[in-house]
Amino acid sequence: MGAASFVMQALIGYRLMWMMVMFDLPVKTSEERKLATGFRNHLLNLGFEMSQFSVYFRFVGEREHCKPMIRKIRYAAPDNGKVSILLFTDKQFGDIISIQNRTVMKVQKIPEQLAIF
Repeated sequence: MGAASFVMQALIGYRLMWMMVMFDLPVKTSEERKLATGFRNHLLNLGFEMSQFSVYFRFVGEREHCKPMIRKIRYAAPDNGKVSILLFTDKQFGDIISIQNRTVMKVQKIPEQLAIF
């Protein structure tokens, strides 16, 4: 790999974006549970994957794709509860450390949408 190609690959890791949606929604009544389930399903339909029960992530590509996605999430969010959206680069996503059963695991998820040039 040439120097220019190496630099280009490094820059791509800082231009490509991931989105994480975290939420805490009320689920005391059957109507609240229905709304929370509908919101989860909406995230799945938008291409998000569940990391934890109320934490979902998705590769969004270029930064300009974030605003339309945020708008879709905002309008689907139930009136009650809290929804937080975090944006981070592909490089930062690759540095996530996950601990499962006391075993440290690096995130190895490679997005299907990513095209290698």
